[in-house]
Amino acid sequence: MSGKTIVEKVLSEHSGQDAWAGDRVWADLDLAVVRDFGGPNVVLEYERQMGDKPVWDPLKIAMTFDYQAPAKIVQVANNQRICRQFAAKHGFPHVFDVNSGIGQHVLLEHGMILPGSVVIGTDSHMNLLGAVGSFSTGMGTTDVTAAWATGRLWFRVPETIKITFTGTYDYPAAAKDLTLFLLSKIDSSKTIYKALEFYGQAVDALTLAGRLTLASMVTEMEGKIGFIIPNEEILTWIGERADRKVEAVVSDRDASYLEEWEFDIGELEPLIACPDRPDNVRPVREVVGTSVDEVFIGSCTNGRLEDLRVAADVLEKMGGKVAPGVRMIVTPATTEVAIQAVETGLYEAFIKAGAMVTNQGCSLCTIGHHGVLAEGDVLVSTGNRNFRGKLGKGGLAYLASPAVAAATAVKGEIALPE
Repeated sequence: MSGKTIVEKVLSEHSGQDAWAGDRVWADLDLAVVRDFGGPNVVLEYERQMGDKPVWDPLKIAMTFDYQAPAKIVQVANNQRICRQFAAKHGFPHVFDVNSGIGQHVLLEHGMILPGSVVIGTDSHMNLLGAVGSFSTGMGTTDVTAAWATGRLWFRVPETIKITFTGTYDYPAAAKDLTLFLLSKIDSSKTIYKALEFYGQAVDALTLAGRLTLASMVTEMEGKIGFIIPNEEILTWIGERADRKVEAVVSDRDASYLEEWEFDIGELEPLIACPDRPDNVRPVREVVGTSVDEVFIGSCTNGRLEDLRVAADVLEKMGGKVAPGVRMIVTPATTEVAIQAVETGLYEAFIKAGAMVTNQGCSLCTIGHHGVLAEGDVLVSTGNRNFRGKLGKGGLAYLASPAVAAATAVKGEIALPE
């Protein structure tokens, strides 16, 4: 019999049985997470189904408040209060409130996400943690409620597609362009509920921020999870945060894949996803000159310090000022990133350039946040979705790298970094 893929190994370990693609297994969970969006539904369902029954393990449950941080309407404030009260009642030590940042990033920074772990949450982008080799996935209210009660869930073991990038690329191309390139090349009907494994020199060279960028858009590829094997530097970073030695889970050399795809990225250039789909990808040079009203730097896709630094560098090199009439919003992913941005002078640089730096969190990912679009507004965002109406009825959103977004803010129109 052939060897195992990464997801087959992880689910074999957590189910205690020999798991193969297509099998249905009951797997033990390492962490079950809710955020302030979706979390209140889980709390109310748990109380309806379980009453006052203690949860399976308070140490393996976390709450993150990142959707509206802080709450801007009473309904959201009430929902967040429901979560806080439940956490206090059941003794949850891992409650990351509105001052923390984007949940997945916060959990990673706190050493709660390990390679080979099984993690569920109420966020459709929970799977971005595949960037460090964790099998993390979004779930609905009923599944998370059951997980809180039992610590186990059943999974159908995904089939795996191996994706290898050949060649390398140079600035101004970036991890976001690699990601958009892939979105433009694949048939997402073939990746539904599939595990993706990413390989190649360009993948090996990705920083943690770059890996998070690639993994964060697996959802937009219709994939279940995208695995990137952590290198020694990232394993050390995780181990220091988790205060333990960690090892990567790797597929066997004779693992059996559903398909193996290879893409040459030797001529990768800055790309942009045009309205209204993340896979509506074109070279930036083809849409240069398109007038914009707003630029956003942030999100779970591009809100790390590295992303902010790239944007600030482009601003400085292109004159240091946001174009008149353009609203530029910069949002650090987490408190840790925000502190680093302050200490390295990035906050000051953005503010002096005319940008608005907001508190850490999801920010301009959905219509529930500051900076939503008026009818007719055009946005260039470093986020991961640009569906019609997601940020305001009648607004148009483009997706691009921090470098392209910053250059656009300076020019007042879609532009390449000089």
